[in-house]
Amino acid sequence: MNKKDFILAAFSGVLLILIFPSPNIQWLGWICLVPLLAAAHKKDPVQGFLLGCLSGSIFQCGLIYWVTVSMTQYGNLPVVLSIGILILFSIFLSLFIAIPVYLCCYVQMILKIGFTLTLPFLWTASEYIKSWILTGFPWENLGYSQFQVLPMIQAADVTGVYGISFLIVLTNCSIFTCLHSLLTKKRLPYAELAFTVLAVAVTCAYGYKRLQTYQTPQGNSIAVTIIQPNIPQDLKWSPAYLDETMATYRRLTLASRLDRPDLVVWPESATPFFYQSEETYTKVVEATVKDSGAYLLFGSPSWEPFLDTTKYYNSAFLISPANKIEGKYDKVHLVPYGEYVPLKELFPFINKMVAGIGDFSPGSTIKNITLPVPACDFATLICYEIIFPDLVRKFVKKGAHFIVNITNDAWFGRTSAPEQHLSMSVMRAVENKRYVVRAANTGISAYVHPTGTILKQSKLFTEEVLPAIIYCSEKQTFYSLYGDIFALLCCTMGCGYIFAARVKRKKS
Repeated sequence: MNKKDFILAAFSGVLLILIFPSPNIQWLGWICLVPLLAAAHKKDPVQGFLLGCLSGSIFQCGLIYWVTVSMTQYGNLPVVLSIGILILFSIFLSLFIAIPVYLCCYVQMILKIGFTLTLPFLWTASEYIKSWILTGFPWENLGYSQFQVLPMIQAADVTGVYGISFLIVLTNCSIFTCLHSLLTKKRLPYAELAFTVLAVAVTCAYGYKRLQTYQTPQGNSIAVTIIQPNIPQDLKWSPAYLDETMATYRRLTLASRLDRPDLVVWPESATPFFYQSEETYTKVVEATVKDSGAYLLFGSPSWEPFLDTTKYYNSAFLISPANKIEGKYDKVHLVPYGEYVPLKELFPFINKMVAGIGDFSPGSTIKNITLPVPACDFATLICYEIIFPDLVRKFVKKGAHFIVNITNDAWFGRTSAPEQHLSMSVMRAVENKRYVVRAANTGISAYVHPTGTILKQSKLFTEEVLPAIIYCSEKQTFYSLYGDIFALLCCTMGCGYIFAARVKRKKS
């Protein structure tokens, strides 16, 4: 390796940053890996690994820089320590780029097969594994970069977001291969190029057809109003600020009566107290619901006795105008070091990074909440649960007619994290062809159409009342029914390449 290789790999890392919000230069996604491929071409596997690690580390540092805001402002960590944690976390996440590149170089060295026929499968397999390993963190997989290119992402209702990632990597590999062939005056790889062109053409044709033929669901329509209260995070859990918090929710909710909503949605942990047992403030919520005349979905911590102790949950409640609890969902997929501490027995000195009472326990089941008027079921995803494709589609497979995501992105300040979070919500709408209602404390709150169009969205750090009409859908997509078959096929292909390479190497 030489200095040029490191510069090329670093350049790919910078390009990867630019394709996501913000600045969200989406077209760069189709060429962003070309410099890395040029650097890794015909390198030995270890060199490919190091180049992938460099590119991935730069990319992740620029993508999730916002974690330092949470750690310093709300976790009270020194700036130097929070930057150190960001770098370590970025290096870990870079492995999901470095390992596919390593394996491609390994296969290329033994089987003489180029990037175009190997990296798309191995990259997609790596993204799939990243959504599961150590509870998973599939934040801004490559396919999410195209969330505003509606014709391109409609195929996600078959392949999930992984199919879009596959196509982007395939295109990058083909562009590199063609450029390399031209520069070295070798024969163009016509078969590989034809395969790429066909894959892109079929995806676009399917997308345009889907957009043209998609029909509004014939089920019930629902008038929904999102309340974005803009409660400052540093005051949210302060007892002295509780009266003002509840007054804000009541004022905004009653202002929504002009829109005559069937359902009002407050964000995650909207009530910074236990709705089940804090009688004084529970009465404020009940009075607000009664006066509004609408059903209310809101986030609240909850608890239940368990043996000789108490379990705490991050929950969502649905309350009727008669103040009856119609449904409750306990968050299933918790945030490590945010809502609970993994391996606490081994590392007792590590604490949570968020305010709250004790560690949360995960909910026991994936269940939908039923809205009686009009009668329909809906999925309630709390905070970053929305970034897990397989989790969301399980709610839909169980009969959810639309998707609600309640969240609190105030932790991230005025960074790009809220927009990144929204971009992944868009893909959940497309994969399952369901409306997505997103209520965030400080923004970005939004309504997403089943085709991925953002119908309406709020600004960051503003009080907003967002009304909209959405429709219940019962038809399920291929992805909703069968899940990550495409990603599993990529895993199988990747394993096949590795197995074939090992067998050939052993024989030789």
